Amino acid sequence: MKAKRLSTQAPKPQPVQAPKSPGAQAPRFAILVAGGSGTRMGADRPKQFLLLRGEPVLLHTLRRFAETALGVQEIVLVLPADQFDTWQGLCAQFGINIPHRLVTGGATRWASVKAGLAALSEHPEGLVAVHDGVRPLVSRQVVERTYAAAATHAAAAAAVMPKDSVRLVSQHGSSAQNRNRLRLMQTPQTFEIDLLRRAYAMPELASFTDDATVVDDLCRVQLVDGDYRNLKITTPEDLVVAEALLGGGLAD
Repeated sequence: MKAKRLSTQAPKPQPVQAPKSPGAQAPRFAILVAGGSGTRMGADRPKQFLLLRGEPVLLHTLRRFAETALGVQEIVLVLPADQFDTWQGLCAQFGINIPHRLVTGGATRWASVKAGLAALSEHPEGLVAVHDGVRPLVSRQVVERTYAAAATHAAAAAAVMPKDSVRLVSQHGSSAQNRNRLRLMQTPQTFEIDLLRRAYAMPELASFTDDATVVDDLCRVQLVDGDYRNLKITTPEDLVVAEALLGGGLAD
């Protein structure tokens, strides 16, 4: 039997990628979506422009994401085109000088988020938080939790457990649900920017109720603790509660 020749040549070295610095942080961006008309508020103006403790609701939200500790590099504010003049007038009236990019929204929330995402096209990587413009009481801790979780899991969203009993309604009646296994979704919902781009490259579906549902088919969304004070101002009662929380210092 012929002996096999053993190679004495040293294996060719493989290129080694430089490890990421443990302290390196992905660039952070935020898209604030505010397309409400104020119909359910019974107000004479869109709810994002209503005054909360003497300032526009949207200013409170913008200020939250501009906190230095969060390190957000760019904030994109998405509004209907016919609301630009109103917002710019409020910026002048209230001396709003927080840097942000104003973008025209679409006919649906999905289209508005897609427009906001397009405004960040020059950024090839990073984390982007999508937040409702009428959730002005979101805390820095909740925002930070979503960025941190997205850095590890690629997709993260704030959520809270229902306080009330929950029942599922069907044509046969209703049945009790285990609320410990249910969550009420909030914003921000934060993602690796390339993941969100791929999700929004797909057609819009009627089942899309938030950004997490848009991303669901591509990536598992990690839920993080939200905050019951992170309410969405939709009705007059919500504005009263927000006033009380801010007045009592409970929304800091």
